[in-house]
Amino acid sequence: MYNPEHFQETRTEELHRVITEYPLGVLVLAAPNGLDANHLPFELNPGVGEHRHLLAHVARANPLWQEAKDGDEALVIFRAANAYISSNWYPSKHEFHRQVPTWNCQAVHVHGKIKIRDDEKFLRGVVARLTRTNEARTGSDKQWRMSDSSKEYIDQMMKAIVGIEIEISKLVGKWKLSQNREERDRINAAEELRKRGEQVTSSAMLDANLPTH
Repeated sequence: MYNPEHFQETRTEELHRVITEYPLGVLVLAAPNGLDANHLPFELNPGVGEHRHLLAHVARANPLWQEAKDGDEALVIFRAANAYISSNWYPSKHEFHRQVPTWNCQAVHVHGKIKIRDDEKFLRGVVARLTRTNEARTGSDKQWRMSDSSKEYIDQMMKAIVGIEIEISKLVGKWKLSQNREERDRINAAEELRKRGEQVTSSAMLDANLPTH
C-alpha cells in the first residue's frame, strides 16, 4: 500500500480499534490460480506470546481452507468509514484554484501467517464470541444465542465450517484525513462532511490526536 509519511498511523491502540469496530476484513491469499480474496468477519484475539491473532471461519465448501497451507503469508484488509472530498470545500481553492478532489479513508493492513483450525472446540469458541460481540451491537433486548437453536442443528452447522487463525506479524495503518492540507481546508472539508451526515470521517478529520509528521 502506498503510504506517505504524513498519512502513516502507528498507534497500535488505534489500529486495533479499527479492526474491532469494523471487523469485516478482506483476507487475501495466493491461491493456485492467482490471488484470492474472501470477505470475513474477524475477531482480534490476544493470542499467545508477543503477537495477537485474527480468528475467523469459512464455509467448508470454500476451497480456501484446503488450498492454504499452515504458515502461508496472508494479508487482511480492514477499512473504516471513508468519504469523497470535493476541492470546492477548500477555502484555498477559491483563492488559488490549485486544488483537486480526493478521497479520505482509514485503513489497516494486517500481515501474518495463516493456520487452518479444523476442530470443533476452536470453532465453537470463535462463533460464540463473534455472535456475542455483534449481537450486542444490534441494541436489541433479545440477542441471539447458539442455545436458541437445537443442539442437533448447531452440531450440523458446526460441521459445515472450518476455522482459520492468523498470527499477526505486522500492522500497517493509513489515515488519509487531509493532514497534508492547510488547517482551514481540513476543518472546512470536515464541516461539509458533517452537514452531509458523514459523521465518522468528519470527526476523524477534526481529531486533535491526528498524527503529525
